[in-house]
Parts: sequence; structure tokens; C-alpha cells
Amino acid sequence: MNHPIINDLNSRYTAKKYDENKRISADDMEIIKEALRLSASSINSQPWKFIVLESDEAKQRFHNTFANKHQFNQQHAKDASHTLLLAYDPEFTKEKFTKRVDVEVSSGHLPAENYDNFMGAYAFAEMNTDEQGYNGHWTKAQVYLALGNVLHTLARLGIASTPMEGVDGELIGELFAAELDGHVCEVALAMGYHKDGEDYNFGKPKARLPQEDVISVL
Repeated sequence: MNHPIINDLNSRYTAKKYDENKRISADDMEIIKEALRLSASSINSQPWKFIVLESDEAKQRFHNTFANKHQFNQQHAKDASHTLLLAYDPEFTKEKFTKRVDVEVSSGHLPAENYDNFMGAYAFAEMNTDEQGYNGHWTKAQVYLALGNVLHTLARLGIASTPMEGVDGELIGELFAAELDGHVCEVALAMGYHKDGEDYNFGKPKARLPQEDVISVL
């Protein structure tokens, strides 16, 4: 199938070795950040925080979070041009949702007279909130919507990436506490350009199950 979307998805892969001398341009980074901002989420909750690591100091801090485990991903902390920390709010309250609904009105998307009705959508969050106020399993799912969105964005830009659940959420929480502001990071995304001759995953054909195995049309 020859289509720009399919071509993007066929070219996207998980990079295994980055060229530490190649950097993502400032213009491309602005596109990536705006794509993140525009990501979909249930009830437009946006219960997330994204931290872009581009300075040597930030990269070193991230490198330090691999002290105890997942060292196989540690090289990406310094070699990748940028790394994105995708964090979720473990206690997304109704008061926090109010800020999102305020933007619904100020943007012109929601008529002001429908404000109270839209606030009722918070019931979806309440259904996923326990007695202690924790709804992290629900908000974390929203973060993966943003991850999928940015993966396609990077493919369109010709930028390699490596999604990493092999990170130490506890150490990230400690070393980036100020930036996370109560959010929890359990997945990160390295971004940059593969190293010629050293990225063994580059240029390989896609290995996916056939459509008939995973898609049913009724």
C-alpha cells in the first residue's frame, strides 16, 4: 500500500543506537512539542506533564536514574538528541478538570452556557478513582495516547525514536521532583538520529501479524 500515513508507519522503528553528534533542529522540536500539546485524551482531561531533556545537565540527571536497573537503555540518555519524559497525574481532581473546562470556553470550543454540562464529564474520572483519590491507572492510559501521537509525528519528520518503559520511575521521581510537580513518569522517549553501521534495528522490514489475525470487520 502506497500512502503517506502507511509510509510513515513502515519507516518508524525503535532505534537502538543514536548518533550523539546529530541534533534535532529547534524548528522540529517546536513541531514535536505542539503535537504533544494537541494530543487526544479522555474528556480532554490532559492529565499529564511532558518534560523535554535537551541540555547536558538534564541528560546527565536522566543518565543517573539508571543507577539501579534498566542499564540497557542508559546509553540513550546521553547519545539521543533529546529525551521526552511522559508523566501522568496520579490524583486528577475535579478542581484540576475545571482548568481544562475553562479553556474549553476561552478557546471558543464550548459555549459558556454549556459549562456546567461539560463539568459532568468528570464522572468518567470519578468512575476510575478509588477512595484515596488515586486514578493513576486511568491517567497513565491517557499518556500513551500522547506517546502514540508523537511517535507518528517523529516518523513524519524523519526522526528516530525509542519508547522506553525500561526506566526507573522512582529515581526519576526523585531526581526530577521539581519539574514533575507531583506527576509520575514511568515511560520515556529517546529521540534523535540513528548511528550509521551501529543501529542494528535500522532498515529492517516490519514484523507484524497479518490483518486477518488482529482485525475483524463486522
